[in-house]
Amino acid sequence: MKLIQLIEYLRCRLKHVIRICLAVLLSLVVLDAVFVDKQEAHTLPERWWGFWAAFGFLGCLSIIFVSKWFGHAGIMVREDYYEDRSPEDPKP
Repeated sequence: MKLIQLIEYLRCRLKHVIRICLAVLLSLVVLDAVFVDKQEAHTLPERWWGFWAAFGFLGCLSIIFVSKWFGHAGIMVREDYYEDRSPEDPKP
């Protein structure tokens, strides 16, 4: 019951929640730029500040869009898929 109250509380303050999340993300990128030692990086892009944040974000986006495409390409089935057959049709 308390979880539902928390969700409703956060939903009522959605703009504040979004601002806090963006501030946390920005602070993580700044901390990456300031405190992470990039001298031991294996490739050139790893030396760029915020590379792993952008890499993770783009990876998540690609997983979402590929899975949605894959689902719409044939994995998802209508809810009434088995109800299309009339009662007099023989069973397969």
